[in-house]
Amino acid sequence: MDWGLIIPIVAISIGPVAWVANNWVRAKHGFEPEARRRRRGRDGDVDGERQVLLLSNENERLTGQVSRLEERIAVLERIATDPAERTAREIEALRDR
Repeated sequence: MDWGLIIPIVAISIGPVAWVANNWVRAKHGFEPEARRRRRGRDGDVDGERQVLLLSNENERLTGQVSRLEERIAVLERIATDPAERTAREIEALRDR
């Protein structure tokens, strides 16, 4: 058998065979098959823009939530470290309002 001819043919055909197998598995599991060349530009990626918008909104919401939690932790730390007398006076002052 002439290995000199078979090795280059196998080496060249591995890429396309792997691409076809990858797309078959993706299609079998409900994903969109990959295109040979992905075009990235300003005009076409609506899903990407929507995902960026959703992630930006979620980031703003989580940033606000973290700020509120930091404020609450600061209050709890102050309560835990303050002497009991001062804490009792502050609670009574709030009740008297």
